[in-house]
Formats: sequence, structure tokens, C-alpha cells
Amino acid sequence: MNKVVIIGAGSGDSELITLKGKRYLEQADVIVYTGSLLNPEYLKYAKSTAKLHDSAKMGLPEMLNVMSEGIKAGKNVVRLHDGDPSFYGAIQELMDGLDREGIEYFRIPGISCLLGGAAALNRELTLPDISQTVIITRPEGRTPVPEAESISKLAQHQATMVIFLGIPHIAKVMVELQKGGYPKDTPVSVVYKATWPEQKIVTGTIVDIVEKVRAAGITETALIFVGKVMNPKAYDLSKLYDPTFTTGFRKGEELNVP
Repeated sequence: MNKVVIIGAGSGDSELITLKGKRYLEQADVIVYTGSLLNPEYLKYAKSTAKLHDSAKMGLPEMLNVMSEGIKAGKNVVRLHDGDPSFYGAIQELMDGLDREGIEYFRIPGISCLLGGAAALNRELTLPDISQTVIITRPEGRTPVPEAESISKLAQHQATMVIFLGIPHIAKVMVELQKGGYPKDTPVSVVYKATWPEQKIVTGTIVDIVEKVRAAGITETALIFVGKVMNPKAYDLSKLYDPTFTTGFRKGEELNVP
């Protein structure tokens, strides 16, 4: 029996799909894709005879039925997901449903918008002596968030934060970040549709980013990056490339001290 292939398509730029993901997409007879979030350019890799199903217009039972019928008919079935479905992708419930149907599947990872956004900003999210931790989270909306994972609680770590699904609640998010201890001058960057042709970047601080985002007309489909790594004044250099540091691949040089 064929297996369902769950493909992380990438963050927006259709050239960011992996070679493996593209190969399976090109072979697909049935494609269930996230039409509300996926750049339609990805569908250019599909063959003309492929049956396309926009999951934005489907419920989970209908998605499972389409995939099940395709597999039973001996078709190559692909679930094409924006970015990488590991983050807020509702993929677990789909996999559990396939398990109940006795349908095998495997996943091909994709480039998350988190990585696409960091690339667009030309920023490293972890810097020595600044932050060695990246917290990936979202504010509470219609989907509840455990109290222990509230924005204000997580902000107490003063680590780099990447906030998904936060633009509709950005004013409240900035208040919660301050409650958690981030100083008012903490840099904030907002990336709208990372790696898409219409990508926008807005930069500021906790106290002025809300107005800047509103002025840019950004109301959804954007990530919020928070932390000193967005605009570091200074940071320690990595030991990895320090000429005096010995690693498993080279011996450190001795400093000539007069």
C-alpha cells in the first residue's frame, strides 16, 4: 500500500522546497494543500492530472476521506503544508486519524517561516553572552494557552522570543512582554510573509512597534521576533572560530604576550 507523504513546502519562496519534497510533489496524484497560507507557486510543481484539494475549505473528516480514498485507489497522496507543520500545523490530529485508518505516512520537513524570517532579517537568533535560547510561542486566542506558558511568564527568561499568530493581539503581547521584564527599549522585528514576494519587515522596540505595524497595514501572517539579538550593541565572539581555542579539528594558537 502507498503511504501518504506529508511535505513541509517552505516559508513562501517556491524555490525553498526541499529537493525531496519537490520530487514527491511532482509524483503526486492527489494533493491536499493549505490554500489559506501556501504560496500557490508551489503548485506549479504538480502534474496537470493531479487532483487538488484546498484544505482551507475542508474539515478533518473530509481531508481524511480524500486521503483514504486516494490510497485505496493506489494513488500517490500528498499533504502539502506551508512552512514546516511541526509548528502550529494541526498535523498531529491528521496523523492520528491516518493511524486509526491503518494508513501509513511519513514526513518531509520544510523551512519554517521562523527560519525564513530570521534569514530575511539577517539575524542570528542565538549570540554568546546575549541569548542562547529561542522560545517559540503564541498568545492566547481562540486556542487556549497554558498559564505557565503565558507571554509574561516566558518573558521572564529574557531569551530570544519568536511569537507566532500574534499580530492580531500585538498590543496586548507588548504589554505582556513588559510585565515579564523585557525593558521598553528591547528590539522587536516583525516579518510579514517571510520570503514571499510581498514580504515586509518592520523594526522598532516594545513601545513603538505596535504603531509601526499598524502604519504598515500588517494585520496577519507575520512573525514577531523579540530580544537583544535583533539589534545587539555588543556580543562575545564564538569560541568555535577563536584561533586560540582548541577543538577536535584544530589546535589553538598560543598568544604571544610581550
